[in-house]
Amino acid sequence: MKTVACIILLAGSAAAIAPNDVREDDKTKPSITMRASPSAGFSPLKVVITVELKGGSDDFADYYCPTIEWVWGDDTRAESTGDCDPYEAGKSQIQRRYTTSRIFQTSGNAKVEFRLKQKDKVVGSGSTRVNVRPGIRDDGGGGTCCAPSVNDR
Repeated sequence: MKTVACIILLAGSAAAIAPNDVREDDKTKPSITMRASPSAGFSPLKVVITVELKGGSDDFADYYCPTIEWVWGDDTRAESTGDCDPYEAGKSQIQRRYTTSRIFQTSGNAKVEFRLKQKDKVVGSGSTRVNVRPGIRDDGGGGTCCAPSVNDR
């Protein structure tokens, strides 16, 4: 019986070590959070997208001087690459905040994606949803444009 208890104890301690190792690795890689403001409205809708890299190392190599790709959820995308000095461990610093804006002209529920890339490999990503409702141009205003109201008569 003592042998069985010892094996269970060893298996339990091995399981306790593994999660700590994973959490230690996660401390070096920043997490990506993304938000849209506003996240819903009527077309045409101007939305500001903000991405923040939180936690992790300031010199995380995969996130240094990446190609940035925005996927807009309407079969369009935009890509940009910065001009940076060569990476130096302990000295180079990653960019922690990315912001852009977009005007959604038509209604729909768009999944907006942000991707950090090194060459053709995606090394980090985030996404958010933007809900665009039909606006006056889409006859989403509940009637015809410019019809006189009761108060105008």
